[in-house]
Amino acid sequence: MNGIRKSVAAAAIAGSMLFGGVAGAVMYGATTIAASAATTASPTPGTAASGPFVSNETAAHEATESPAREAQENAGQAPTIP
Repeated sequence: MNGIRKSVAAAAIAGSMLFGGVAGAVMYGATTIAASAATTASPTPGTAASGPFVSNETAAHEATESPAREAQENAGQAPTIP
């Protein structure tokens, strides 16, 4: 009878270790997926994170600007052209 008890106990321990390993892997995978989804999200180009775009209209800045960049600023877009 003692041998059967040891076998049942060993099977219970092995089963709980297996179940715990699978549950841990599932939880780790879910948190990894959630973390990667949160860190890869980025704003779309041309949008400001802290409010609307405000153009720099000082004479020194305007002298070094390309016409394409000025057109973007005049349209209210954050410039993507140097």
